[in-house]
Parts: sequence; C-alpha cells; structure tokens
Amino acid sequence: MKHEHDTAGAAHATHDHDHPHGADACCTPAPLVSAVPQAGDIGGAGTRSAIRILQMDCPTEETLIRNKLQAMESVHGMEFNLMQRVLTVAHRPDALQPILAAIRTLGFDPQPVHDTVQAAPAPAHQPWWPLALAGAAALAAEAVHGAGGPDGLSAALALAAIAGCGLGTYKKGFIALRNGNLNINALMSIAVTGAMLLQQWPEAAMVMVLFTVAEWIEARSLDRARNAIQGLMQLAPEQATVQRGDGHWEVVAAAAVAPGALVRVRPGERIALDGHLVSGRTSIDQAPITGESLPVDKGPGDAVFAGTVNGAGGFEYRTSAAAGDTLLSRIVRAVEQAQGNKAPTQRFVDRFARIYTPVVVALALGVAIVPPLLMQGAWWDWIYKALVLLVIACPCALVISTPVTIVSGLAAAARKGILVKGGAFLEQGRRLTWVALDKTGTLTHGKPVQTGCEAAPRDDGRTAPATRAASGLDDGGLLRHRRLAASLAGRSDHPVSQAIARAAQAEGIDTMPVSDFQALPGQGVRGLIDGRAYALGNHRMVHDQGLCSGPLEHRLDTLERQGATVVMLADPHQVLALFVVADTLKPGSRDAIAALHALGIRTLMLTGDNPHAAQAIGREVGITEVRGNQLPQDKLAAITELARGEQVVGMVGDGINDAPALARADIGFAMGALGTDTAIETADVALMDDDLHKLAGFVRLSQATHRILVQNIALAIGIKAVFLALTIAGLGTMWMAVFADVGASLLVVGNGMRMVRQ
Repeated sequence: MKHEHDTAGAAHATHDHDHPHGADACCTPAPLVSAVPQAGDIGGAGTRSAIRILQMDCPTEETLIRNKLQAMESVHGMEFNLMQRVLTVAHRPDALQPILAAIRTLGFDPQPVHDTVQAAPAPAHQPWWPLALAGAAALAAEAVHGAGGPDGLSAALALAAIAGCGLGTYKKGFIALRNGNLNINALMSIAVTGAMLLQQWPEAAMVMVLFTVAEWIEARSLDRARNAIQGLMQLAPEQATVQRGDGHWEVVAAAAVAPGALVRVRPGERIALDGHLVSGRTSIDQAPITGESLPVDKGPGDAVFAGTVNGAGGFEYRTSAAAGDTLLSRIVRAVEQAQGNKAPTQRFVDRFARIYTPVVVALALGVAIVPPLLMQGAWWDWIYKALVLLVIACPCALVISTPVTIVSGLAAAARKGILVKGGAFLEQGRRLTWVALDKTGTLTHGKPVQTGCEAAPRDDGRTAPATRAASGLDDGGLLRHRRLAASLAGRSDHPVSQAIARAAQAEGIDTMPVSDFQALPGQGVRGLIDGRAYALGNHRMVHDQGLCSGPLEHRLDTLERQGATVVMLADPHQVLALFVVADTLKPGSRDAIAALHALGIRTLMLTGDNPHAAQAIGREVGITEVRGNQLPQDKLAAITELARGEQVVGMVGDGINDAPALARADIGFAMGALGTDTAIETADVALMDDDLHKLAGFVRLSQATHRILVQNIALAIGIKAVFLALTIAGLGTMWMAVFADVGASLLVVGNGMRMVRQ
C-alpha cells in the first residue's frame, strides 16, 4: 500500500519503510510472507528449500550437518532453526536430492517442507522400558562391584546396561567421528569406551545411563520451549461453520475454507479465520492478538481475526484469508523466522563454543600424555582424568542457553501483542536511549476534526473576521471556498485533509471535479478546478509560494499558539481561506511517555505540524524534545543526529509512513499493526494495537531477557569451570562430568523458559 500523502497542515512523509536497515543495522529481518528466508538471509542465490529434520535438536546436530553440506559446491548458504527443527538451504536448482542424501548419511531423516507454520511432529523418542532395564543393570553392576563380587558379573551387567541404552549414542558418535566432528556423542562414546578399557565397568555403565536419561529429559524440555510458539497457532480452532451454496450451514475444517466464504460464529466461540462482519453485533476478546485486556465492540464491516474469542452476540462474517495466511499465522511465522535473526549474545556464544571444544580436547590430550611422560604419573589415572575432561568438552549447555531464552522472550512478547522480528531487536531494546515518535496516529488519535473556518485576512491590514463555525454557510464566498477545499481534500488520504472533507460532507456541501491533481510531499495538494489552479496545504506551502503577509502571519501565529493546525486554501495570487483542524490525544499517551522516562529513555516528537501546535501537544504529553515542520528528510536527519556515538534510537510510526526515519533508527516500531500487512512485514517491532504502553513493556521484556541470558551463560560456563578444576585436581569423576554437561543444559533450558511467564 502506498499513501498519496499530501499533508494539509502536517508534514507526514510518503514512505513504505522498506527495510533492510542502513549500514548501522545489525541484521536484516526476513520477510514474513514466505516460510523460506530469502537469499540475503542465508547467502548466495538460486533455489531455497526448507527441510525439517526431526532429529536436529541442538548445536551438536547443527555442526554435523553444516560441516557436511558446506563441502558441497551446489550449496550456497544455510540457516538453522533448531527450535523448529528446520534447515533452510540456498542451493542450485538440481541439488535438493543430493542434499537430502548427504543428510541421510549422517543418520537423519530429512523431509522437505513448504510451510514452517505447521507444527513439527515430535520425533520418535526411545521407549522408556529399555532405559529402565539398563538403569537396573547399571545399579546391579555397581552393587556387585561394591560388594566385592566377581568382576566378570559386574562387567556383564555393565555391558548389558550400555547395550540397552547406549547403542544410539555409539551410532551417532561413530558418524560424527567419521565426519571429523567431536560432538557430545563422539566424546561420550570415547569416554565410555575408555572407561571399559580401564575396566571401570560400573562407572562406564552409570555414565551411559545418566547421559541417556539426561538427554531424554533435555529433549522434552526443548519440546516445551517449542510449544511456547506452537501454542499460539493452536489458538485458532480447526473447524468453522460455513454456509454452502444451497443455504444450509455445515461444520468443515478451517483449512478447507476459501477466502470469501460466509462463516457463522456462536456466542463464546473462538474465531477460526480472518474476515469482516456481514451481520450481527458483538464484542470480541482480541487479547490473543493484541494483548489488550478489554473486549472490542464489532459491527457490520469491522474486521475480525482468527484466534480471538467472540462475546455474547452471534454474528456472520465473510472470510478474507485462508487458514495459512491469517494474521495469527503471520504472527507465528514471524516469531519462528525471528529465531534465525541471532542476538549479539547468541553470536558471541557461537563464536566462543567453536573455540571452547578444541581447547578442552587439546587439554584432555595433554592431561593424558604429559604427566605420565614428564612427571612419572600413572598412565591409567591420567587417562581417566582425560576421559572426564572429554565429557566436559561439549558446549551444548552454553550454546542452547541463548536460543531457548530468546525464543521464550519472543513468544512472551507475541502473547502481549508485541511482535518482535528477531532476537537482535529483543536484546537491543534495553539499550534504547532515545525514542522518537510521530504525532498523528501515535500520540494522537490520528482522526482530527475541523473546528472552524474563516476568510483569510486582507493584505491591507484589516482585522480578520471572527472564526466561523464549521456550519456557518451564510457567506457565499466562504461557502465556495469550502467547496473548493473539500474537492481537493477528498482526493487525499491524509487525516487532516480527511477532516476537511468529512466536515463538508456532513453539511451536504457538494464537491467539484479536480484535474491535474498533484500531491506536494510535506506541504499539501494542488489541482485545477473549473480551469483555475488551487492549492490546499500548510504554512510551509504558502510560504514557498510567496503568499505570506504580515496579517496572515499574525493570524496563523495566534491560531497555532492555541495548538491548532491551520490549513490554507490558495490560488496563485493569494490565500483565500483558513481551515482550523484539531487532533486529540490518546488517553494513555502521557502515562506511556512517563513510563519511558522512568526507564531513563528520552523522547522526541517529530511532526510535520507547525511548531506552535507541536509544542502545545508536546507540553501536554511531557515529551523531552519537540520538533515541528518536519519533512521526511528532516525526520531522517533528526534520527541520524541522535544515533551518533553510543546512542541507541527507536522510531515509532505507523509502519507505512516515515520510512527513512524508521529505517535509519536502530529499532523501528509500527503502531497499531493489527490487520496491516505492510506494518507487520516491515517493522522491527510491531505493536499490534495502538497502546503506547507497550513501548515500555517491550523495554522491560528486553531487560528481563538480557538478565536471563547473562544468568544462563554464567551457569553454563561456571559449572563447566568448576568441574574442569575438580577433574584436574583429581576430584572429578565421569558421572559428575555427565551432570556438568547435561545437567547444565537442563538448568539453562528451565531458566530460559521462565521468559514465557513474563
């Protein structure tokens, strides 16, 4: 959608907010209309395919797959979504089958997918009873060894335990070693095999059992994190009551309902598809989409959305989107794709992990070899310590800590009606130092009304006539001027122009044909009426046309100091009439700005309105700084000025206008994105309703996310460091190392899941 913005009285910019950001942006969000990221997101060109791999749970599998595919010349780039188990590959058109075959050699079962919004089926987990029997055998081996029983019996029980639960680990470890990858399965296989060679039978069995149990628990914990997002999709019912061609109503699957179908909704029922009311009146709880607490009244022509809950009134509506393209589906798709937009902390952790494992493996080799050779240490003792270090060498807990936390934060934000387009923006929100806001539609309702009109003051210095009410039609000259203004205003979709058009329409004032219509960005509009040129616009337009005079300036100054917006009708020679338009503040604007200030964030209002009116609104709301008469390039310059140095700047607009400023800002916020495709697809953060309080809510959510990220990193690294020290000191055992590895993973997953309850 492209607005034909003129600005009669307010210099809204004409723009579409075309991301990506400029050079200062940290990353480029993926478009929301496709389940497969674009080439710019994953590198290279050519065909892009999404592949679901149910066995791909953590960075262990990611590294194995990445190493395998990046050696193929036909692969141009890869993007991993571990939470949804989806790999997106950019490749040559004929390379999909070889890619799938390569993945299968790693022991995985890849399946091409076309819609990542569909819930991923859970992988087939190992049945519980073999694990239970293996655990019993391991405990028996430990008991026999502790009681001084035969070593052969202890070894047999240990081997039975390892066979009962560890064959899958050995298979994965062999594949990893064959591909030159030291992942946790390879390290665990080496460690358990080494323990058996050292005849530490009970410990080898207990380590394998504990590792398998911990892996089982971790897999289910990660499934809970995935369900935090898939739970959003389940808000929409699977069935809808649709009218058939012969007039009867039938309950059918929502996925089979085409756009344009007539659907009936009963009181208390959840809505299955997007659409517009045809008959009936009701109130609808839109909290699943917008996070707002109060139901919204709906009547014929109003939009309804899948996943929302009908109140006490039944109604019928006509669908506007298929099940896979509803607003709820786009939100879920946005959150899922946002996972690929890694936060700075996640990128740091990934880099750290790539260094950590080789360093610890090298340390383990040194521990196994150096003390026996140089210090006459016992070989078996130091080899055992080296095996313990190998178990600790896997950075799974560290790497999984960040995506779980980020995904939980994204899901929590979506439930509050805040659609965040990536972990980078979620993490950066806490660093905001300035928030710039557009006025119309952001701080104000964006639906100004005409409060008066009058003839322009004469150049001879006579006092201007008193302001006439909008209904004063006794002056024939003024009536003609109103017809001319309404004719021009009716061709524009700017809120101020629409206020003039609505006032004329309400009083039955006819409009006239306009030819050669032209929008003047940041100033107004002009056109030919009855062969004569007329223009309707703001103070800047009149000034640029050289039509200002002392009496006119005086009258404008008086009206603007009262906080009004003045729109002028002019011909090529003079200003003919003044139209006074006023907008009203949203009820919560002052409190929302105060909440931002309480967080230490300064605010700036950028508006095309005149400086006096802008200052009046700014004082009423409590804005830190106000700038009026802002053209698109002026807003861009203001954001650029603020963004210098260490400042982190957010820009709040409607997601359609203010594109240069929104694109230049570190975080672009779209207000009232409910049902607006463009806003959802282009903003970094989309506030699904018009509640400005969500800005402070987003910042607080970002702060909470950062705290948990820091906690998780400290837990993962701290636990590893403690057990490394214990092992080198001779106090660490292999089963303790298993707790250090997988136990840390469980801790960080559980801690990250706390974000869902924010």
